[in-house]
Amino acid sequence: MSGITDLSELLANLQPVLSPTSYIFCFTENTNLDAIASMSPLATFHEEEGMTFILNHESAVQHNIEINNVYRCITLKVHSSLEAVGLTAAVSSVLAKRGISANVMAAFHHDHIFVHEDHAEQAMLALTELSESVKRQQGESI
Repeated sequence: MSGITDLSELLANLQPVLSPTSYIFCFTENTNLDAIASMSPLATFHEEEGMTFILNHESAVQHNIEINNVYRCITLKVHSSLEAVGLTAAVSSVLAKRGISANVMAAFHHDHIFVHEDHAEQAMLALTELSESVKRQQGESI
């Protein structure tokens, strides 16, 4: 099944879910995937400068990784297409208006938004309000 591309439909059906897990963004100049894989990262990204990877907080502590900031992940349960236009911008914009930085990762089925753990509940509220607002607008236009 292919994902949804219509922005209004995506926003009306965001269904944000906050993961109970805390995450750490890590970096190493060592791009040996085997060494990183042994830590069971949630995700990796190879950059020119080295490897960025995301670990759950427990794994970071276990592997003596320096922890600067702790994030929570909000998964948008709507099945968004990788071809969808505007979802990241809409979500980032509503969070930015509340002073919440958003690190967005698009995967095949869903988008995942990492926010500082201190802002996780506020981000959930903002995303839920966005979705409800679009649903109301759709109801008014029928």
